Amino acid sequence: MGKIYITGLEVDTLIGVYDWERVTTTQLLLDVTLEVDLRAAMQSDDVADTVDYAKVAACIVDVGKESAFELLEAFGSKVMDAVLANFSATSITLKIVKPNILPNAQTVAVEMRKERD
Repeated sequence: MGKIYITGLEVDTLIGVYDWERVTTTQLLLDVTLEVDLRAAMQSDDVADTVDYAKVAACIVDVGKESAFELLEAFGSKVMDAVLANFSATSITLKIVKPNILPNAQTVAVEMRKERD
């Protein structure tokens, strides 16, 4: 087993509870950790034997474009479901950072994890 990390992935999405948040998209920053069996790729040096992180990032950005959730938790669940449905990761840990949402804090973040059923 091993891990693939994507950090600081910029995802634009419509997110928020308040009316003023529903007017335009917000840029979120996502940190993604995938648990993956890397043994075949370590031997073959072939991207077909691993999880293509560029495709994972594109999948997550697409989820953001299609979403209009109020809560980071709901958006995160959708992201994790899409990644686990489309890639061979055994689990995903996702941290979603929402910058500049509180006047006295730089960011707000949630972190969650899902395993393949």
